[in-house]
Amino acid sequence: MAQAYTFTPLNFERLSREEQLQQSHDFFDSMKRRRTVREYSTETVPIELIQNAVATAGTAPSGANQQPWTFVVISNPELKRKIREAAEIEEKDSYENRMSDEWLEALAPLGTDWHKPHLEDAPYLIVIFKQAFGLRADGSKLKHYYVDESVGIATGLLLASLHQAGLATLTHTPSPMKFLAEILERPDNERAIMIIAVGYPAADAEVPDISKKSLQKIMVHFD
Repeated sequence: MAQAYTFTPLNFERLSREEQLQQSHDFFDSMKRRRTVREYSTETVPIELIQNAVATAGTAPSGANQQPWTFVVISNPELKRKIREAAEIEEKDSYENRMSDEWLEALAPLGTDWHKPHLEDAPYLIVIFKQAFGLRADGSKLKHYYVDESVGIATGLLLASLHQAGLATLTHTPSPMKFLAEILERPDNERAIMIIAVGYPAADAEVPDISKKSLQKIMVHFD
């Protein structure tokens, strides 16, 4: 049986009503400017920004506090090239053979295809792995709980932190993603769930003129 935690007083800062509203509005105003960027500058990004974002992601709540995630950061050009080549093989097959007509129709307005130059152009790639199970010191398996939910929350914090640091991101989910574990030599208990390209937008970067659903369409309030 796992050893029980000790408990300490909660270090919670209670804000005034005015501070609460101001911080809430400021964060929303910042986050609504976040866009998925597909064209990147090759300009260098300080590694401290990436480290801080990953550390922020690591503060996410998780089932039984097992923290079932690994964030693999890649800036090595050769590794980025290998990831792009492997991803484009899978993406080409998906666009040409796996995706339904309905799926392709949904993607068409965004102008995406199987070419993924951002995987090389962006100065950093962050590959997020979920730990399907843990490994004890003796090599035996340790069951993990609420893995997908936990990693999803951590990923949201990662994206928010990168945006707050003034960086652009792109979430990319080539399917299947087994090649990532092979290229990055990850252990058997880890499963890749996403690649995030990180950097500064190219000077001529463009994004689709899209909008998000209104609050009234996404929130249901029972008073």
